Amino acid sequence: MTAKAPQVPRPVPTLEDVARLAGVSTATVSRCLNTPDRVVKSTRERVLSAVDQLGYAPNFGARALAAKRTNTIGAIIPTMENAIFARGLQAFQQELGLHGLTMLVASSSYNQEVEHEQIRTLCARGADALLLIGHHRSQETLDFLEARSVPVLVAWVYDPDKLQPSIGFDNRAAMREMAELVISKGHRRIGVISAPCSSNDRASERVAGIREAMAAAGMTPDMMVLSETPYSVENGSSTFSEMMSQPDRPTAVMCGNDVLAVGALRAARQMGLSVPGDVSITGFDDIELAQLVEPPLTTVHVPHRDMGRMAARLLVQQLNGDGPVASVRLDTYLCDRETLGPVPG
Repeated sequence: MTAKAPQVPRPVPTLEDVARLAGVSTATVSRCLNTPDRVVKSTRERVLSAVDQLGYAPNFGARALAAKRTNTIGAIIPTMENAIFARGLQAFQQELGLHGLTMLVASSSYNQEVEHEQIRTLCARGADALLLIGHHRSQETLDFLEARSVPVLVAWVYDPDKLQPSIGFDNRAAMREMAELVISKGHRRIGVISAPCSSNDRASERVAGIREAMAAAGMTPDMMVLSETPYSVENGSSTFSEMMSQPDRPTAVMCGNDVLAVGALRAARQMGLSVPGDVSITGFDDIELAQLVEPPLTTVHVPHRDMGRMAARLLVQQLNGDGPVASVRLDTYLCDRETLGPVPG
């Protein structure tokens, strides 16, 4: 059997190759690719035809070096395993595209050390700006960002007192409103399934909101049963099962997000518990799944898409140097569906 000769890689087409094939100067090719409205139609069509024939792609590194910008925005989210951040990131990416910017996304798995390395990596790759989730991160990371002078916008929270501008909502106030609704139904023994609060400022603020509502209603801290677990349907199910197996079990279980709540609903069904007849369950976020489960989930609606679009615009504003960026607070509202009812008789 005759061995095949190794294939010789085709040379990468250059700007000069395009100019030669199109019969124009390299300056004309450059203008056609960067400012096509400055090139007459017939010439533009000839150049673009040559680009297609040769499979030419501009040298991104050289262009970035010349412009001192890469036109890429880094976004680091805590997880890609569920739909919590999907709507917001989709809107964020679409809006960036309208401004000629590209998104690079990474997931930290709710790990501060992982996030720190991802921030360093994105900055090393020339990210022009960063979108981060929440304000909770190490002083080492904050010092690094300040030293690099990379524009940063924080999302999913609102705190105008922080150094970095934010766009989001008041997690404490939003969950307090939900807790007030739960308490108004007569519930005095409340279970709370939350993400670990020590490393998640959104989670800790939501738990604080429930505590505030309970205190305002004259309830004592021991009337709350708090369990912390990473976000997942499975963890929501197992934590709910443990909570409802206790002798003095809660009559309502408030979940830190819809993913945990869907897990709680599944466990309730497996335990033969009626929702909300035997126990009420609430969520937070209003992801698409919240309306698809049975019964539909009572939850807090978060304006993910608006947040994503506006986050992109604010970062563009920062990049263009159009004045300081102020933090933006977005409104949430309650979706009182079918999983919250009165205390079982």
